Amino acid sequence: MAVSQATAGSRSSRAVLLAVTCLGQFMVLLDNTIVGAALPDMQHRLHTQLTGLQWIVDAYVLLVAMLLLSGGVFADRFGRKRVYLTGVVVFTVASVLCSLAPSLGWLVAGRVLQGIGAAALSPASLALLIAAHPAPQERVKAIGLWAGFSGIGLAAGPVAGGVLTDAFGWPAIFLVNLPLGAVLLLVGLRSLEETRNPNAPAIDIPGTVLSVLWVGALTYGLIEGGARGWTSPVILGSFAAAAALLGAFLAVEARRSAPMLPLRLFRQRLFTVSNTAMIVVGFALMGSSFFFSQFFVYVQGSSILRAGLQTLPVSLAMVVVSPYAGRLAARYGFRIVVTIGLALAGLGLLALGTVHADTGYGQVWWRLAAVGIGFALTMSPLTGAAIQSVSPQEGGLASGISSTTRQIGAVLGVALLGAVVRTRQSGGASFENGLNTAFLAAGAVTLATAAFTGLWLARSEPAEAPATPQPSTDPDGATARGQAVTSTPS
Repeated sequence: MAVSQATAGSRSSRAVLLAVTCLGQFMVLLDNTIVGAALPDMQHRLHTQLTGLQWIVDAYVLLVAMLLLSGGVFADRFGRKRVYLTGVVVFTVASVLCSLAPSLGWLVAGRVLQGIGAAALSPASLALLIAAHPAPQERVKAIGLWAGFSGIGLAAGPVAGGVLTDAFGWPAIFLVNLPLGAVLLLVGLRSLEETRNPNAPAIDIPGTVLSVLWVGALTYGLIEGGARGWTSPVILGSFAAAAALLGAFLAVEARRSAPMLPLRLFRQRLFTVSNTAMIVVGFALMGSSFFFSQFFVYVQGSSILRAGLQTLPVSLAMVVVSPYAGRLAARYGFRIVVTIGLALAGLGLLALGTVHADTGYGQVWWRLAAVGIGFALTMSPLTGAAIQSVSPQEGGLASGISSTTRQIGAVLGVALLGAVVRTRQSGGASFENGLNTAFLAAGAVTLATAAFTGLWLARSEPAEAPATPQPSTDPDGATARGQAVTSTPS
């Protein structure tokens, strides 16, 4: 009887842990897509231009991208519960600060804090989940639910963003995190148990700092170049600083015994090609998604609520198709699935580059769905290819790097495609024509990458015994080192 009660208590505690970690990841993933729906209202109420909107998005994505790997190591070394709850607090407080921001500068600062909180919360949430479910079958079920909540967060973002912004204005999209964060903190303090990894590697502080600085300098040059002029001393200086900081980062990583980014992994062609393709996935997906709501509001005259609903085909397609991508890759090989996915996404983006103000939605939704399906087919197989190219002990690190490269691509996509639109407008083109050029550019890059992966991504054979599917954290997040994972949609 006592054993039965203990078992029931253990199941109950694990159920609470599953709910807490899933809700935390839901909150982070919701923030990925809910902001896009509010960008037109932000532009109007904050009196900012396209450059300001780019900073609102990239300030968050940049910090998430550069701190994901370190976030997993922090969780292992200092306690997964502690890092998870700290991330919840930082993310929630930052959300409140964002909602109260009186100007663009304050909002961007709040988004930076949100990125820091998300980079701690996401890897710790999956680390807690894995530690609590050592049995493979239980782990599969738990992570399946966790990934499902991630998908729900992605799909709910555009609708929730449209409804809240239309009813209360853009600050409401951040205030929705306040009750979620409060519940997570109260329940987490009482129910979560602390776990650590005593063999966790040392934290690569120099590498982390240099990675933030070089990507930040490059992002600054790309975003501000359209406004200040590409040949202005400040912009040229930012590009020069980015190159110098990148060189310093590579030099530091090559000499450290436990670097955050082991350069030796890139000697494997499969690892290098898969991560190169993942950069393009982040670039094209996030860079184009940045403009979806703006297209419907500014070009086609939709309301913010309607625009949020109109962008749904992308996220819904990704949620529906993503669970099947890994199975297709196991059956037909990484190269075939990834090449088809990139080709479909690229064609969808090229098709979006031909839509205009008078194009009916019946001719738009399937273009968006093609983009979502195409990218859904690529992310999990690309992460799987990266994991297959390294030793089993480095599977978690490979997955984390794959998530990070996608985030870096996302930062550059928002910055560079925004620069394309701004440059076209500076030359006298309309915003509609600028968007068309940006979509066409994203589609061309994606199609070129499809050809690249078709030629260079090594063909994989199905494994005799399928590995335990363990999705990486995303807001796109990365799990702690040493845990084999695959990617979820972001």
